[in-house]
Amino acid sequence: MRRFGFHGWSHRSVTERCAALTGVAEPTLVSLHLGSGCSAAAMLRGRPADVSMGYSPLEGLVMGTRPGDVDPGLLLHMMQEGADARRLEQLLNHESGLMALAGTSDMRELLAREDAPARDAVELFCYRIVKYVGAYLAALEGQAEAIVFTGGIGHGSPEIRQRVCEALRWTGLRLDAGRNARGEERISRDDARLAALALRSDEEGAIAAATQGIFSAPS
Repeated sequence: MRRFGFHGWSHRSVTERCAALTGVAEPTLVSLHLGSGCSAAAMLRGRPADVSMGYSPLEGLVMGTRPGDVDPGLLLHMMQEGADARRLEQLLNHESGLMALAGTSDMRELLAREDAPARDAVELFCYRIVKYVGAYLAALEGQAEAIVFTGGIGHGSPEIRQRVCEALRWTGLRLDAGRNARGEERISRDDARLAALALRSDEEGAIAAATQGIFSAPS
């Protein structure tokens, strides 16, 4: 079995945009693609070093309808209780994550609600992000220049970005509240030791550029 990882074009797209913004040709960063599906990637000098998704998109962060990291023992227990492979596939891909925790996969709805399940779902969503970012920053040995948010939630939700960034103040990240609220590309203060960026990924553009490179290469 091979570990594939997913959202590769998104992580590549924002890494290239980060390079253009910072002037660092091969940036070292942690990229967060947060949407219905979510993944974190550690980029070392412009190249992927690790990604939270594995053989399938199920591993890693809490997602809209996927659970992220799950103890395999839980699945064994469910099989012993009568669940077959088809039931487990349906449960893991379509009935877990935010949907299971609070009845919806829509982060905007969860942030607008004030009930305990919604609060707990958002808290767990952010906690799992911070857990992966912390691990990746350690693995990158303090060389990371930025944390990049992208995807429908990452690029579109100032509140989620704020919660994550506040939990990462120990890294030297300092959020600029005004920039974050306005959705600017750089959302951290200029004097922050670790930058935070909110970038719109261009997966289609990255694919097109790579394809053009193949066809224009000397034969």
